[in-house]
Amino acid sequence: MGAGRLMANLRFKKVVLDTRAHRHAFTQRILNRLSNPPVQHLDSAADEQPPALHRAAGYQTEMGKDTLHLLPFKGNFLKPCPGTKAYICCGYQILNVATQCPLDCSYCILQSYFDQPNLRVFVNLENELDRVCKRIDDTPDQVFRVGTGEFTDSLALDSITGWSDLLLPRFSKRKNAVLELKTKTASVDRLLASKHRNRIIVSWSLNSPYIATREEHRAASLKRRLEAAGRCQSDGFVLGFHFDPLIPHPRWEEGYLETLELLDKYIDPRGIIWVSLGSFRFMRQLKPIIRRRHPDSCVLDGEFIQGLDGKMRYFKPIRMELYAFMRQNLEKWSKDLGLYLCMESSDVWEHSMGWSPNNSDGLRHYLDERVKEIFGSNP
Repeated sequence: MGAGRLMANLRFKKVVLDTRAHRHAFTQRILNRLSNPPVQHLDSAADEQPPALHRAAGYQTEMGKDTLHLLPFKGNFLKPCPGTKAYICCGYQILNVATQCPLDCSYCILQSYFDQPNLRVFVNLENELDRVCKRIDDTPDQVFRVGTGEFTDSLALDSITGWSDLLLPRFSKRKNAVLELKTKTASVDRLLASKHRNRIIVSWSLNSPYIATREEHRAASLKRRLEAAGRCQSDGFVLGFHFDPLIPHPRWEEGYLETLELLDKYIDPRGIIWVSLGSFRFMRQLKPIIRRRHPDSCVLDGEFIQGLDGKMRYFKPIRMELYAFMRQNLEKWSKDLGLYLCMESSDVWEHSMGWSPNNSDGLRHYLDERVKEIFGSNP
């Protein structure tokens, strides 16, 4: 499903406006970009709690993807990625600009992760950015790899939020940070209109054509994603790619090779900072939600065990086969892609990648060095 269908879905049926949102200029700018949908005013006391992790099975039949909820966020905007000590974590930092996503991938963990529906955009972001930047500047010896694509798609709402206008100027000036915008869309026009390129990474989540077509609902086609990536690369942006989640399916080897052929067609590997590999993993409460919301999905057809972090994962030999296949074929394309595994153990690294960072500190160092190599130590 292409980007045009996604943009049609951005004509929201309703906007929920928290009473605390009125005082923020960001709110009015968003409302001015919308096509006058009905607005429901919500008393702050009726929705007092910040987004919380969902703990009960069977949550979220309705995701509220046609409802835009504008409200301030009460927590810290910059937080470490919620990894686990059981597996090697990359040390990513999440800039929490919104929760939930207008795309509707069948495997998306957000279906069970938060206990509040609707596309929630935090309108006090602009007010809090100075604090975020001060925290980065006050820790000059740390490299901050920051992303907005953990709890929402980084670009799917950019045409109405103007996140690019807000974030790119600030992060392009930071000496010890990069900003990664991760997407499955082709919505790059606002991004390309910015004059800022330095220390900005635009990344795409990729999969096989089979998974992209069947499971990544409302996302742009692989061809359109990579065409958009090529436009960004030609215009001076550094790129990243994420094959996560890798999902075994009939003739999966051929399918992922087709995606790599498209990657070769549209992208120069010399402009890539990193490529991550990860396999499908999920909390137990997601399974009944997928069965209910996406009854034709194939993502639960594999053989799973409970991992050390409590999530369901493919058996280790299956994961290692997936990673080794992708590594071998990506390295035929280029030996310098910054390949890494997401949330895996050291032995899986050794068997699949031929080396291991040994622990989370080792992976953080590896990726920090990629940042220094691509962007240098100064903006």
